[in-house]
Amino acid sequence: MDNHDLPETTARERNEQRIFEAAESVFARHGYRGASIQAIAAAAGIPKSNVLYYVGSKRRLYVTLLERTMWRWNEMLSDISVDDDPAEVLEAFIRSKMQLSQTHPRSSRLFANEILQGAPFLKESLFGEMREWVEARAEVFRQWAERGLMDPVDPVWLIFLIWSATQHYADFETQIVGITHRDKLDERDFQSAGDFLCQVIIKGCGVRRRDGAVREP
Repeated sequence: MDNHDLPETTARERNEQRIFEAAESVFARHGYRGASIQAIAAAAGIPKSNVLYYVGSKRRLYVTLLERTMWRWNEMLSDISVDDDPAEVLEAFIRSKMQLSQTHPRSSRLFANEILQGAPFLKESLFGEMREWVEARAEVFRQWAERGLMDPVDPVWLIFLIWSATQHYADFETQIVGITHRDKLDERDFQSAGDFLCQVIIKGCGVRRRDGAVREP
């Protein structure tokens, strides 16, 4: 496709993206209580009245950021079915989560802080839509196990494992770089960590090819 055929980003989309990026930074530094719409507006270079026009309120903006993070994390698993290859699905999920830990570390830390506070703003999503989403994915994993394509591991614990293992590289980067004598994690580090997680999780779940052989990641 020629660049001229690509749809142009609208002014609203550009402004919303600036607001989201500024808000993520301000919330990450000051927390929900310490952040203000005025500070977010200043960081975005947009008048406060415009920020309120686009996002409605500080609470709505904060919840939107958290929900966008969950959507990014889980988009890859949204359309899986029992006819998919479990090894390909698990590897794609792990690698997409690792990439997001690399490209959106502040989003992960913001989400982690919300959960550590008892999820005051996300309880409705966690106990409603997210609970249903996890159970639907878990049912696909169970059917793979029934077909002999993987061991009968607890699928909910497996999803928790992938979430936590991949997000660790964003949430606890300071710990990792301190122990491994790095200034920061780079592309090779995330690739290596992703390789390791794919090997351990896919082999640990006993994922098999259609012919019954254990699938190597």
